[in-house]
Amino acid sequence: MEFSCRRFSSFVFISVVIFHLVLVRANVLDGSRTPRKFMQNWLRSECARNRIRKDQSDRKYTSNAGFRNHQDEKDITIVVTYSDPSGDVRLGTVRSKDLSASWHWVDPNERQDQLKSSQRLEDSSQSRVRLEDFDKDSLIELRSRVSVIMQDSQLSPLDPVKLQRLALRQGRKDLRTADLLREDKENDRQAEAAAIERSKELDTTTKGSYSIWRREHENPNSDYTLKLMRDQIIMAKTYASIARSMNESYLYKSLINHFRENRRAIGEANTDSELHSSALERAKAMGRILSKAKDKLYEGIKLIRKLRAMVQSTENTVDALKKKSTFLTQQAAKTVPKPLNCLPLVLTTDYFQQGLQKRVVLNKNVLEDPSLYHYAIFSDNVLATSVVINSTVLHASEPEKHVFHVVTDKLNFAAMKMWFLVNSPAKVTIQVENIDDFKWLNSSYCSVLRQLESARMKEYYFKTSHPSTLSAGLENLKYRNPKYLSMLNHLRFYLPEVYPKLEKILFLDDDIVVQKDLTPLWFIDMQGMVNAAVETCKESFHRFDKYLNFSHPKISENFDPYACGWAFGMNMFDLKEWRKRNMTGIYHYWQDMNEDRTLWKLGSLPPGLITFYNLTYPLDRGWHVLGLGYDAQLNQTEIDNAAVVHYNGNYKPWLELAITKYKPYWSRYVMPDNPYLRLCRISQ
Repeated sequence: MEFSCRRFSSFVFISVVIFHLVLVRANVLDGSRTPRKFMQNWLRSECARNRIRKDQSDRKYTSNAGFRNHQDEKDITIVVTYSDPSGDVRLGTVRSKDLSASWHWVDPNERQDQLKSSQRLEDSSQSRVRLEDFDKDSLIELRSRVSVIMQDSQLSPLDPVKLQRLALRQGRKDLRTADLLREDKENDRQAEAAAIERSKELDTTTKGSYSIWRREHENPNSDYTLKLMRDQIIMAKTYASIARSMNESYLYKSLINHFRENRRAIGEANTDSELHSSALERAKAMGRILSKAKDKLYEGIKLIRKLRAMVQSTENTVDALKKKSTFLTQQAAKTVPKPLNCLPLVLTTDYFQQGLQKRVVLNKNVLEDPSLYHYAIFSDNVLATSVVINSTVLHASEPEKHVFHVVTDKLNFAAMKMWFLVNSPAKVTIQVENIDDFKWLNSSYCSVLRQLESARMKEYYFKTSHPSTLSAGLENLKYRNPKYLSMLNHLRFYLPEVYPKLEKILFLDDDIVVQKDLTPLWFIDMQGMVNAAVETCKESFHRFDKYLNFSHPKISENFDPYACGWAFGMNMFDLKEWRKRNMTGIYHYWQDMNEDRTLWKLGSLPPGLITFYNLTYPLDRGWHVLGLGYDAQLNQTEIDNAAVVHYNGNYKPWLELAITKYKPYWSRYVMPDNPYLRLCRISQ
């Protein structure tokens, strides 16, 4: 009986070892419950208790020693049960002396508690941490953590390797937690910094730019039905064409009828809310007929060819409309409205009828006094010049110190002179001159005049002014505006010759409106520069490469393509510095180089950018706001706060093309009660 019990206990003991080997070595802590129940039943038996008492008397286990550390340890053959890849159960043997030092004996009674405790502390992290990765202080901290783990989990001291693993896992968990906290803090800091930068870019002074009623804030699906119906119309036209070619007359008529009904339902609608109440039903009906057409007529190649033809036709139509729009816009911009054409005729008639041509009322000393504030305005538009002078005088703190020098052409000289004789603002000096009286301004001295008289220039301008087709003259359409042919546009480059006694002069275009006192401009230190102007470059726009031909070596060798451009319209010129640097000579040099128009096209801004290159002092943008003649999306606050607003572009404020919301800035300085304006029916 004792022998059989001993054999049975040996078998069970070896099975426990095998079970422990599988669990500890493979880290499979949630194994099958059947072996555990078997061991528990066996440990409760009398045979097991006798065997354990005998083993405990023969062997002394300590918490820091494995089975190899005992001198009385015998070499034990361990039978191992395992499953091969095919699933069959196999038996194998292993010698206990061949096992590594990490294998150790465990009391079966204590093993159950260890498994439960280790299961709770098992970390899910897959990263590997080595002891070499920790410094001395970290190892001390890990040892202290081991004691905490032992107290919490009540682990047996017989398992030091397991305790070390648990400590390393806990260390990895703490390091990972610290990394996550640090990443969260860094992400919060970056998000806060980004929010601060975005808040700096927000322009809170802009009125109306952030309204939820603006188009960009509309519901993107608010026109879903409308888009669907438009797409159906396109497909109906396509299938109708195919049906006609295949002699499907009934289907063709049905498609055409639905096509017309859908077009009538859409009308002028831009959103679903503007559609007729029956639009959705018509869209459904169109969908049904298109489905029938697809089943009967769909052929990939034919459909693709037809759609390509439609796209090509649409593109051609769009190009033709763009050309027509450009042509009509240019025509309207250079055409003088009937009321404005009436005004100089009436003024000229009265000027000669009243015999005012010999009337001289100006003091020459005032006209040449450099201590006064002098303005230069070169224009053939009487009403526009009047608005410029009226708006300037109205905001001037000392009007009596302001002198306006107006130069016009021979055709409008009498009208301009008559207007300011009878409508001159109080205390202001206004001089009106005829450009034809400047005898020194001739083709032998002036490069532009010489070029305008050449046969090639006449060919460029006048032979293409009435092209046989619209597209033939489209290239030169913009430059055929009369202002590019007028010497009044180029007279700004001869200011020292026109006003030899003056030291500083403020040049103003006739399409500007003054909203503040301009006197401080005379006290700006220009730091040796000749021209003071507001720069117009924004990011990549309005830089030198927009105006000049940098493929020409003369341009690319002398100028920076990314240099910032500036605007004519309100410019302070230091005439003393101008004469010293011979700016007019520089202008003549480059005009002669551009006789074949390969350096730039026509106009006065490109030669101005070249002539005053590196000699322009940048003024604050608040002095001069541009774009009221072409851009309807300007910042309203900037316009209201600007000293000068400029209607550069085709939409001049005296034309019907003018942008409606900008027109009041100009019309408030027109005198509606003036008898000449009433006679010519010029209203605000």
